[in-house]
Amino acid sequence: MTDVDSGSVERLNQVVTTTAITPTPTDITTVAITTTTTTKMTTSTPIPQSTRQWILNSKPASTPILTSGPSPDSPPPTFKPTTTPLPALTATQTLLKTLYISNDPAQRGQMSALIDPARLYVPPMDLHAPVRTYTISQVLSSGDPAALAPGTIVLAGGSWSEYSIAEIADCEVLDTEALPGVGLTHFMGSFGYPGLTALYGLREVAKLKQGESLVVSGAAGAVGGMVVQIAKKVLGAGRVIGIAGTEDKCRWVEKLGADVCLNYKKEGFQDELWKETEGFVDVYFVADNVGGEILDLMLLRVKRYGRIAACGTIANYNKDDDPVALKNFYQVIINRINVLGFIIFDYNDHIKEAREELIQAYKDGKLIVDDATETVVEATFEEIPHVWMKLFDGSNTGKLTTKLVG
Repeated sequence: MTDVDSGSVERLNQVVTTTAITPTPTDITTVAITTTTTTKMTTSTPIPQSTRQWILNSKPASTPILTSGPSPDSPPPTFKPTTTPLPALTATQTLLKTLYISNDPAQRGQMSALIDPARLYVPPMDLHAPVRTYTISQVLSSGDPAALAPGTIVLAGGSWSEYSIAEIADCEVLDTEALPGVGLTHFMGSFGYPGLTALYGLREVAKLKQGESLVVSGAAGAVGGMVVQIAKKVLGAGRVIGIAGTEDKCRWVEKLGADVCLNYKKEGFQDELWKETEGFVDVYFVADNVGGEILDLMLLRVKRYGRIAACGTIANYNKDDDPVALKNFYQVIINRINVLGFIIFDYNDHIKEAREELIQAYKDGKLIVDDATETVVEATFEEIPHVWMKLFDGSNTGKLTTKLVG
């Protein structure tokens, strides 16, 4: 999940419980590629009058609780399933059937009991409101069929719901016919916000130059994997060093293009990091700061006048203890290191052309976009929260997406 502009924030504050929330308002366009047809699916689904949805039942201060405890004094579960009526469509709205659900670490921060809402870049998730996300969905009914016809497949804001209502203007029509072999779900991953975050972070924030060296933590994640590929094969980085949490993930990151990938859970990791960063590195990309330890180490390995681009802190979201204190922050001063946090919607006005650039890089053979670069989990409505929790146990590689079945 990523930021929204001021107009979207206003809509978020006014939305009814069954209305979809779109992270980025756009006009109805075919995403990123020029084609003459749009992706449609034939459907005989009856028009529903209500929908099941998961609401935020309690705001977590640490690891979210998925099931009720054995005693009345047990803390309540974080999420709760409900059924709610679907209101009639207006002329500007569409009724969507959820096909795929995006799972994003930022959702955890938006529901946190510990983060001051004034410090969030989107409105926090409200108690007893649907859990926000974005989805790939099928249009079942449209208030304006000429603008958005039933059967069309769209990328839209939504929630953990079987059905949702969205503004037609906030839906992006998906069409992958010009990209044989590329599934719809990659428009939530490699060609979606993770890929866009990687491109923007490297070029506009870290200002990576051809031949420069780079370390990326969280290298096997949705953003990190794209950072590796874009840095090495699109922007021409010299040496790319990945950091991930298992040997299998490290080998996968190397297949993506990293010169080497280090397992931060392996004994002797620090010695390996020192060896691989001999002479220091130009850029450190924090796709995940792994609880703070890696950031603290990397402050000792970034060159004078080097850059740190930070967009991820997934390892801290569910920490039950205090986060790791930075002991080496003085390095920022004495080595004049530029540290900048960012979110993709700092780059909101350029998302369309950036997505087109990623797709062209794929067509040119510079990017790997296949089944191995995403983790798609089939799940029933009841299993939606359980799949989302996989974000925090390291069981996914690439983008984690839920395929809603049943």
